[in-house]
Amino acid sequence: MLQFGIRGHDMPQAPVEEWVANIRKAGFCCTQLALPKAFTSFNTEPAAMTSGMAMYLRDLFAKNDVRVSVLGCYHNLATPDKEQLKKTQDVYKTHIRFASLLGCGVVGTETGAVNTEYRPCPENHTDAALNTFIEGLRPVVSYAEKMGVCVGIEPVWNHIMHTPERTKKVIDTISSPNLRVIFDPINMFNAENESHGNDIVDEMFDILGDEIDVIHLKDYFVQDGKIVSRPVTLGEGRFDIPHLFGIIKKKKPFINVLLEDSLPENVEASKAYVRKCYEEA
Repeated sequence: MLQFGIRGHDMPQAPVEEWVANIRKAGFCCTQLALPKAFTSFNTEPAAMTSGMAMYLRDLFAKNDVRVSVLGCYHNLATPDKEQLKKTQDVYKTHIRFASLLGCGVVGTETGAVNTEYRPCPENHTDAALNTFIEGLRPVVSYAEKMGVCVGIEPVWNHIMHTPERTKKVIDTISSPNLRVIFDPINMFNAENESHGNDIVDEMFDILGDEIDVIHLKDYFVQDGKIVSRPVTLGEGRFDIPHLFGIIKKKKPFINVLLEDSLPENVEASKAYVRKCYEEA
């Protein structure tokens, strides 16, 4: 039942046909696709994201028995620049339309910052920032409803949506079946809370278990007071991966689990560890 994939731009660069084939050869059944990070040999700007590109990629992935679980669109929906916000919302709508043709059910995003540079700042954790993000997100989700695609929002500790409670507020306020959650536990850790990692995982599933739709998986260690996840082979860091798999095997069978921050030299070991964790859960 394990649906295990890899973030596409963690694969070695190659011509597109070879690149897709290599995902399957590496033993993965799905991927998260961020077009400009994965493909550098052709134009992937929004204006180039035609129905032809989407259907070509759809057929190519299907030929190799690989699914696109998430189409990445990580842009700032909380920018205070209204013109920039409108352009950003249009980029999301392009990705949503593209995803509907690609056969990808989730367009994924993090939750931004209340500045034009998309940088961490203390203001990100205010109620005003959360409301700004919600209002920026609302028309994007409305468009996703029309196109039959879900938007997956990913909490990150130094972004606007950084706790289970704030994530739940976004879900409840937007109140759409097309708004889902991408859960990357490590993105919610910092040097102060990481020793309680299992509590964070448990709380996310307690509060948002119905909405969690995709898992991002990596390991980490702490260096100079900072969380470091690349390159860390799964099982060699501080994250209690067996605890996570004990939950998802019971509550979320067939959920897409996507490996992040891997390198070619540690993929095989990480993959073997994940399968062991899943089988023993």
